[in-house]
Amino acid sequence: MHEKHETREKRSYGLMLLVSVLVGCLEVALTVVVIFLYVETQPPPDTPVDHTALAGSLLSLGMIVAVVAVLLTLLFVLPSVALAHLLGRRIGGREAWWWVPLTTAALVAPPIWTFASYNAVETQPVLVFWFWAISTASLSAGGLIARLRHPQLLRRVALGGVALVAGTGLLGALGLTAGLLPAYEPPRIGPATMPGTWGDGLNGSLVFTSDGRVTADGVGEPRPGDDPHVLPPPCSGSGTWSYEPGRSVRTQKVRIQVPGCSWPAWSVGGTDGEPRLYQHIGHPDSGYLYKLRKVTDGS
Repeated sequence: MHEKHETREKRSYGLMLLVSVLVGCLEVALTVVVIFLYVETQPPPDTPVDHTALAGSLLSLGMIVAVVAVLLTLLFVLPSVALAHLLGRRIGGREAWWWVPLTTAALVAPPIWTFASYNAVETQPVLVFWFWAISTASLSAGGLIARLRHPQLLRRVALGGVALVAGTGLLGALGLTAGLLPAYEPPRIGPATMPGTWGDGLNGSLVFTSDGRVTADGVGEPRPGDDPHVLPPPCSGSGTWSYEPGRSVRTQKVRIQVPGCSWPAWSVGGTDGEPRLYQHIGHPDSGYLYKLRKVTDGS
């Protein structure tokens, strides 16, 4: 009976290594899904995302993540599990799961605080603490799962982890579609928002006044056939502007009539705190935008 008990107590550290690495990779995959969902709640970038390059980067990142997961498992997870087993037997007489987070936190703390102290840039103690806490939680999850003695543990972790990542993505997509998650929408500006100077961050600007007048100074004039990688030619002059509320915040427009300039109606983007006016550069499907940001208020 004693021999059977000892055999049952033995762990395969090779299996623990595989399980911990798998858990680490699944944690990264879940983080990527959450980041993608978060991006959908933010204003779109000025330039479109190259999905081909992004896919290639994710593949390269996957290899790096796997290597890093192996190193972190060897340096922290397996030692923390072994140390937790030893301390649990010596101090409490039996192994307890809560020893794993404690030993992980103790092993992770020295390199993090050493790096923070050695770093030439002043590091906020709160950020260091949160990085230590997140690192401890992430590595502890791998250790707690890897120490389990279940048949087909690796298969169960793989299936459960993939289901969790896929389910998070599916629920997030449904939440965005149903409006349960705050998907990005442009701000409602209105005529009262327009007066002031709107600039492109270079030399172009539009100055709106509350009486419906506008002055353009070197503002880009995108055309359908323009190269999206080249700034559109500038246009200057004085004229009038009008605001069109549209049926929703996505269809509101600002029309500008300046002799010698032929802008289509400007679309609205940005956020409530930083509204934008923008035109598409080249074909609308190119995804490249020429944006104006409100710089100063006026009347």
